[in-house]
Amino acid sequence: MDLKLQYNCSNIDWEEVSSILEKVGMSHYEGEIHKKAFENSYAVVFAFDNDKLIGFGRAISDGVYQSAIYDIAVLPEYQGKSIGSKIVNKILECVPTCNAILYASPGKEKFYEKLNFKKMKTGMAFFRNSIKMQMKGFIE
Repeated sequence: MDLKLQYNCSNIDWEEVSSILEKVGMSHYEGEIHKKAFENSYAVVFAFDNDKLIGFGRAISDGVYQSAIYDIAVLPEYQGKSIGSKIVNKILECVPTCNAILYASPGKEKFYEKLNFKKMKTGMAFFRNSIKMQMKGFIE
């Protein structure tokens, strides 16, 4: 594997981003929606094996003391090779003075715990489709 990381949105196949999110069981939309989300983010990381997109992630932030990490995804056949960890750590390097929050896909909590994320006791969320999020196991 020839891992390359990219820190901008140049030449990204947004339909492939959508496809990878679908393959890992995460929410996915038309490519243009993901393009807008990533382009409006504070930090982005895309991982490639040669020219093949294999993973990505992004953060929104004020750049001072708060950030939120979203869309951490790695193709299933590349999981377990530290690619997700590299993506998260590179995002955290982009917000060195910030706290970072995220919500993990159900069953992926241990991955983030290995990266020193802690479960929050008072975390709250407002979801536009709370029934869907409840069915997926994100909320009670």
